[in-house]
Amino acid sequence: MDTLGLIPLFLGLTQGMESRELRRLIFSAAATAFIIAIIFLFTGTAVFDFLGIKSGDFRIGGGIVLLVLAIQDLASSNGSERRKPKSTIGVVPIGIPLIMGPAAMTTILVLVDSYGISMTLGALVANFIVVLVLLLNAKWIIRIMGEAGSQAFAKVASLFMAGIAVMMIRSGIESVL
Repeated sequence: MDTLGLIPLFLGLTQGMESRELRRLIFSAAATAFIIAIIFLFTGTAVFDFLGIKSGDFRIGGGIVLLVLAIQDLASSNGSERRKPKSTIGVVPIGIPLIMGPAAMTTILVLVDSYGISMTLGALVANFIVVLVLLLNAKWIIRIMGEAGSQAFAKVASLFMAGIAVMMIRSGIESVL
């Protein structure tokens, strides 16, 4: 999980949220991602095998979801949509696929095969503690940047989100080929 890489996207997506709502969103995103990670820890290989899904397929799907969200954000010309983000962004795209995306899920499968469930579970718990600490303390950056800087940063973050989405799609296609 790349929490430091997530912070700019997180700040862009949550611009204009009040502290209380933001805190609730952070816990919602982390809980969603953690639950998905735990489910995937215990059932990921079986589900992929049963459905015939390869990790590349998973990357392509996650990349498409992110790309659509980034395009929607970039296409909004005024800041009104940005000032009032939907409370559901904690689940998608922050919880899934930004915190717990295809790369993290694939890593879980590799770690379980290499180190077992208990070590992988310990690593997941440690990672989610880091995610919570960093996201809960990310708000001070917006205070330093101001409103205009935050709006500019939000659009740049959406461009990065589009870039990450294209990278996920590309790496998925490369692994499929």
